[in-house]
Amino acid sequence: MGAGAVLAPSIFAESNRPSILQTSTNSYDPIPFPQPPLPYAFNALEPHIDAQTMEIHYGKHHAAYTKNFNQLAKDEMIDNKTVEEIFAEIDKYSAGVRNNGGGYYNHNLFWLTLSPNGGGEPTGELLKEIEKNFGSFSAFKETFNKAATTVFGSGWAWLIKQDGALKIVSSPNQDNPLMNISKEKGSPLMCIDVWEHAYYLKYQNKRADYIAAFWNLVDWNFVSANLLK
Repeated sequence: MGAGAVLAPSIFAESNRPSILQTSTNSYDPIPFPQPPLPYAFNALEPHIDAQTMEIHYGKHHAAYTKNFNQLAKDEMIDNKTVEEIFAEIDKYSAGVRNNGGGYYNHNLFWLTLSPNGGGEPTGELLKEIEKNFGSFSAFKETFNKAATTVFGSGWAWLIKQDGALKIVSSPNQDNPLMNISKEKGSPLMCIDVWEHAYYLKYQNKRADYIAAFWNLVDWNFVSANLLK
């Protein structure tokens, strides 16, 4: 079987997509924060994101963040806390917890933001909120694209819910809007990874082309579900 046909560890139905906020049960749990399986094959997002990038991104980069985060949570005796609770007081922990915990969570959300059946435009309440907060869907995309394109170096762009309104923000490295050190705090609805490892094999230094392709994969059902939480 070629690289383009390699499957992710598991396929999930839409209603059974894995949770991204796992609980650290106790210090004796060997993997309190497991890496959720991808809900699609590595080649399922082609031609927009290639199979080799997905296999390396999920199997190497995300796996490393997951492994390191679990080890650091054990070393720093972080027990009985969700990722969200850890982020709410991230300034209490080491830079390693911040970086690897962020890398763990951010990628979990990113994989679920994407779907081989994604793309198009949102509908229902999500579209109403986008139009209310940004004027139009096209204006929303333009604002999101600018946030993602202008991240200096490595980082993320986010759509968040902040004080009842929708807002687009960016973050450096593996920071996210759930962290108490973040300048812009809120509940993430969707995100895009603009670290070079997310796109360089296919797009080289053309980040804007990768961001344009991203819109063909956005799972608006997932984003809508996050809005209604």
